[in-house]
Amino acid sequence: MSETTTAATSEGKGLLAATPARRIAFAKLRDFALVPAIIVIAIIGQIVNPVFLQKDNLINVLQTMSEIAVLVLAETLVLIVKRMDLSLESTMGLAPGLAAWLTVPKSGHGLGALPGGWAVPVTLAVGLAVGAVNALLIIRFGLNGFIVTLGMLIVLRGLLTGVSGGQTFFNLPSSMLYLGTTEWFGVPVSVWVTLVLFAIGIVVLGWTGFGRSLYAIGGNIDAAKAAGIRTDRVLWTVLVTAGGLAALSGLMLSGRLASVASAQGNGDIFTVFAAAVIGGISLNGGKGSMFGAFTGVLLLFLIQNVLTLGGVPAQWIGALNGSIILVALVISRITGGKVQD
Repeated sequence: MSETTTAATSEGKGLLAATPARRIAFAKLRDFALVPAIIVIAIIGQIVNPVFLQKDNLINVLQTMSEIAVLVLAETLVLIVKRMDLSLESTMGLAPGLAAWLTVPKSGHGLGALPGGWAVPVTLAVGLAVGAVNALLIIRFGLNGFIVTLGMLIVLRGLLTGVSGGQTFFNLPSSMLYLGTTEWFGVPVSVWVTLVLFAIGIVVLGWTGFGRSLYAIGGNIDAAKAAGIRTDRVLWTVLVTAGGLAALSGLMLSGRLASVASAQGNGDIFTVFAAAVIGGISLNGGKGSMFGAFTGVLLLFLIQNVLTLGGVPAQWIGALNGSIILVALVISRITGGKVQD
């Protein structure tokens, strides 16, 4: 065995030996760094408007953020393995859009070609298919992930505009409305689904070999290969799962709005990256936790809610997201976290 291969193998084993510490990654002090900020924002929000801490407002915040939170979860998985998926926002629109197009009657701008019960399976299948195509181009053909997913974003957006004719699908089947309209114990199902998904994400990343493989690949893919990790299989799983989660996110949004707009999801990827970055997810791979990602998106939406209750125009929210990313990068650099080298 060559000296280079031996070194890579040793490094790979070192990565795998070190990553069990990830089992308590979500409990590390760094992952709780945003909790004080969340408490401060809650206090400020109550001062700005007494409505802020009322149950209805908090549930509204949680439901509104749930759709983006699922996208953040998907992007977190991709970022940890040192990849990037820009197409998630378009998958969020196209997947439920195609399902609506096929199941909604002509009066709702659809074809009515399939029974309403097919809507959810079609939505999820489209999301998984988009993830599979991304994986094929990135892993099998070795194309640049940023360019591939950027191109996919444009293609999917064009497809949704084409099938919808620029119109909004409505009169959605009940199966598409369930996640956004049904409540369990007074809380929307979409919120419960989001919490369960993040709980599963925390367990997978912190307590399983698959989770350790993600961190190993993001840290050094060559060392991970030398350590015996089937990197291609792991990357395929991550990208396909991300596509499926994006479709689920779109289903949740469509259910809440009882419609699918031709522009659904447009621009959401910026909010997703803002939440991920302030939640401590490294753009260089191999770092971050699901708990951190969750607190990141929660903080972002609480801030947006405070601004809305304070009468700040919605047009300024985009500038806020960009500013938060820059501030998070600076703070991370100062504290030595190095979100981006």
